Amino acid sequence: MLTILGFAMITTFLVLIMMKKMSPIAALVLIPALFCVAVGQGAKLGDYVIDGVGNLAPTAAMLMFAIVYFGVMIDVGLFDPIVRGILRFCKADPMRIVVGTAVLAAIVSLDGDGSTTFMITVSAMYPLYKRLKMSLVVMTGVAATANGVMNTLPWGGPTARAATALKLDAGDIFVPMIPALGVGLAAVLLLAVVLGRRERKRIGLLTLDGEPAGRTVTEPEAVLVAAGGGDRARRTSGGADRGTGTGAGGSAESAGEDVDEGFKGLDPNRPTLRPRLYWFNAGLTVALLAAMIMELMPIPVLFLLGAALALTVNFPHMPDQRARIAAHADNVLNVSGMVFAAAVFTGVLSGTGMVEHMADWLVGAIPEGMGPHMAIVTGVLSIPLTYFMSNDGFYFGVVPVLAEAGAAHGVSPLEIARASLVGQPLHMSSPLVPAVYVLVGMAKVEFGDHTRFTVKWAALTSLVVLAAGLLFGIV
Repeated sequence: MLTILGFAMITTFLVLIMMKKMSPIAALVLIPALFCVAVGQGAKLGDYVIDGVGNLAPTAAMLMFAIVYFGVMIDVGLFDPIVRGILRFCKADPMRIVVGTAVLAAIVSLDGDGSTTFMITVSAMYPLYKRLKMSLVVMTGVAATANGVMNTLPWGGPTARAATALKLDAGDIFVPMIPALGVGLAAVLLLAVVLGRRERKRIGLLTLDGEPAGRTVTEPEAVLVAAGGGDRARRTSGGADRGTGTGAGGSAESAGEDVDEGFKGLDPNRPTLRPRLYWFNAGLTVALLAAMIMELMPIPVLFLLGAALALTVNFPHMPDQRARIAAHADNVLNVSGMVFAAAVFTGVLSGTGMVEHMADWLVGAIPEGMGPHMAIVTGVLSIPLTYFMSNDGFYFGVVPVLAEAGAAHGVSPLEIARASLVGQPLHMSSPLVPAVYVLVGMAKVEFGDHTRFTVKWAALTSLVVLAAGLLFGIV
């Protein structure tokens, strides 16, 4: 019964948010509460929620201060050179912009933290998507999938969990997986090209008046276009005007009139810039990321110290500090609220025993004849299970059982561990991953829209990684 109710709870949640019948926060709180009562454990709901909140509180604290820290870094201009570099590469071409999104997300993912990746990627790319009226779910989908592939880094979490659960060395798991993950990253870039070409076909190219489509936009011009200033712009397709209609294929002039606050955030003349402190801020950020990778302190503590230091040095006057905190308060509240709401969902899912029953049912449903192919089974199962379960639940609850079943048929734990990483591209869009709320929140995208768009592409990427692992004899 708990197995059926567990799957029913997850399905109900996904259907309601994708159909936009409930907001994610309301769905994360009310649906598990109702199912907790349905299983006859309503009296324990409070305990389950408190346990869930306790488990996610460090994550919420980390996200709160990370948003403040990187918000300040964006304000003072630390990432402006990245934006200009992306602009030079993109040349106001939608296809290049989508590819640039994938490349930027993959590079920033080297720090091992999804929230950081999404904050930097969205901050850099959001103005371009808004300026060209490109689909924002394309941005969130590509960024999440690229980050999911890179999330398999030994310091990213899943690999370390798999190593711990099976008592293996993380390097022995990860290093042989590099070719398959490289193929997965190539698949993400190919996906970015396909989606980018689709966007290019839909909206055309953005060029300055009097210039042919495809002309390279210089850095100063690109900054003006991205900031909504400078010469008037127009959309072209093959050099021809696309007209002055409204909507996705409308004129860039109308887009210039629809610039919002996030869009203006990259104004090269904004008063919050601190060019004289650029190298201090760059050094502080590098030191912070290095400390995260070396695990010198808990990540929430590092971001707390980093945010306090960044505010103090860049904005020594109290009114300026308050203004910067207030400027990022919306993101902080939205993300932290979503994390604590997710704590209700995960607390009920774990506390009632639904997760364990779901895992046992799935493992028990594997035919005996599949024993020698348990690595493939693990790879396939990792795609849905890491979406519906937390990484902790999957790697510490399910993977050891799969490894034990595989060992009985001569399948090594290393193969099981590597196969278990296959589902990470999809995992990064799971409603149980706090970082995804940073992504959709900063991009101003409905979680349901992001889910509906991303799931199919992320699942396909996971299958490509699995196929590459089989081809190279890794899995």
